[in-house]
Amino acid sequence: MSPDRSEATYVGSAADLALRALDALRGIEGTATIAEHVEKADDPRAALAAIRIVGADAFAPYLFAGAMFHPQDAVAVSQSFEVFPPPVSTPAPPPAGPAEPWLVAWRDWATTTLLDRFTGADPSVVPRHGADPDLDAGTALVQRPAGAPELTEAEADAGTPWQAWSVRMGQLSPLALPGLDGPVHDAARAAPLPLAQGATRAVLRRDFATAARITRWLALLAAEGVHVPLDPVPLVDYLGLHGGGARLALDVAISRRLLAQEGA
Repeated sequence: MSPDRSEATYVGSAADLALRALDALRGIEGTATIAEHVEKADDPRAALAAIRIVGADAFAPYLFAGAMFHPQDAVAVSQSFEVFPPPVSTPAPPPAGPAEPWLVAWRDWATTTLLDRFTGADPSVVPRHGADPDLDAGTALVQRPAGAPELTEAEADAGTPWQAWSVRMGQLSPLALPGLDGPVHDAARAAPLPLAQGATRAVLRRDFATAARITRWLALLAAEGVHVPLDPVPLVDYLGLHGGGARLALDVAISRRLLAQEGA
């Protein structure tokens, strides 16, 4: 299989896994296990790549909809790390194209943290994979925008620091889930205004996928009782009106679930 076809297969399988999670959140299916995605796949390798691509968001049905997390699910997640190791341990890029190591590290941290939560971190159940994110490498991310983070040349050309920073936070939207907390979350709590600016800018540019990812952070902050300068409820409703595939719809569904927890 050619690299281009492999990547397309991985992306397609990731969309299928996102749709499975979305159906579970909507109550269309009684359960939507990660293991079933692999077991029923025509290409198990692509299905394992999908777990790495979707990451922590594959746990959404277990976090929000009460789906049962089975030992087979833990095995499937573990296998996805074995077949597609984190970039810190291999020079090969992750599925669906290259990504900055710190970005992949943070997303892997979210996945393994939730895996530990649902397995009780019992090493006899599933081995721990991945590595803790390199905080030094991610300094530009976790600093507040006001701290003038180091920007790449491309990011500098894109506009002001808060614009690039909000896009980075959008790339880390799988961390905007209950049960996760760390420096990235502290950064979000410290800078709700740039997040609101980033979400608004993305909507005005009709980049609804980016808007939905950034809006997840606003929904999480609202659920935590943090004052946000932009009401995420109408924003989520607006984003829900726009088609964009299962990935965007899953981001919107997760935001709705987070907002349902607001003040709870």
